[in-house]
Amino acid sequence: MFFWRKKKKPEEELPEELQDAEVGSGDAVSEAYDEETAGDAVSAFEGFKSEASAEATPDESADAEAAYDAEAADNADNAEDAYDAGGDDDAEVADDADNAQDEEEPVKKKGFFKRLFAGMSKTRSSLADGLRSLFGGSRIDDDFYEELEEILIMADLGVTTTEGILEGLRAKVKEQHIKEPAECRQLLMDTIREQMAVPEDAYEFENKPSVILMVGVNGVGKTTTAGKIAGSLKADGKRVLLAAADTFRAAATEQLVEWSHRAGCEIIAAKEGADPAAVVFDAVTAAKARKADVLICDTAGRLHNKKNLMDELGKINRVIDREYPDAHRETFVVLDGTTGQNALVQAREFNEIADITGIVITKLDGTAKGGIAIAIQKELGIPVKYIGVGEKIDDMQKFDPDAFVEALFEPVGEE
Repeated sequence: MFFWRKKKKPEEELPEELQDAEVGSGDAVSEAYDEETAGDAVSAFEGFKSEASAEATPDESADAEAAYDAEAADNADNAEDAYDAGGDDDAEVADDADNAQDEEEPVKKKGFFKRLFAGMSKTRSSLADGLRSLFGGSRIDDDFYEELEEILIMADLGVTTTEGILEGLRAKVKEQHIKEPAECRQLLMDTIREQMAVPEDAYEFENKPSVILMVGVNGVGKTTTAGKIAGSLKADGKRVLLAAADTFRAAATEQLVEWSHRAGCEIIAAKEGADPAAVVFDAVTAAKARKADVLICDTAGRLHNKKNLMDELGKINRVIDREYPDAHRETFVVLDGTTGQNALVQAREFNEIADITGIVITKLDGTAKGGIAIAIQKELGIPVKYIGVGEKIDDMQKFDPDAFVEALFEPVGEE
């Protein structure tokens, strides 16, 4: 297995060199890694390094050996310094890039809210007409709550979540002696915002050595999400390593290699069909040697065969537990927002076979079912941590309940 390290290029520029990029074989590690011979895995890995080095040039071999040497911290540091060294000019460019990033951060956040607001237009329009008529009524009675229930269910909040929201709204109306329907609008927004609250420690993985497993069925944007989150963390100054552990889907590795190029991150990958646990083993070893802040592992999505998926995730988790016990662990399930209630079903099923710690919802810019984000967090008690509203690398951002609720409702001035 080899490292790829790509310098960040303009988003629209596709890396032609990736078309013919050589992907290292994981066979030696795959064959050596066996549950009954776990103790031999390290020595097998060392043998694989020698085999890989023999195929490389002397310089490449020396660099790779130094980078992988987890026991020789000084050598690893030297290799890292040599690997990153690009002369004073490169250092100056890096500093300029960091300064520019700091200045552009508020602009980026503001820009993302605009994209979120525009992306939620279909969901918002499904709510707008009904809510405008409802809040323009003259009384709050059973008919009011029944109509509101229908509107929320149509926005794909689901029956259970809608009932919880209405219960909270009724309590607030009674407590505050609200008489006019128009006064319920802000109360409804506040109630939904409470349902979407993100725990204070939701992003603690950013501040300690961490491993994130990305799970989800094929087609939801899992590999793309791994690349985008890597890009976001890299932009925040974190050292990120990607692991292409989805070795079963055709071109999954090439896709993640491309995203590593865009994000400017390193990646560990193997040829198609290699053992995913072997890829993760190599990635964990490299993450420790290179002192990576976050290791993100893209995994295969085969929910239609739960047993195979459970076995595969179990094997990967055992590798991480044994090789990197001190790492903070996260498992994110990636869901396609356009699938509505089906996304909730997928989240439930993945939660049965993995310890899900966060939800990532993609493609919110192409659906009228954005309310599913509320349903998932309410019914599963798992926080939404990231949402995506586009294809660009910065179109995936941390979830902000306030911004989400504001984007969900039609502005008062336009009512």
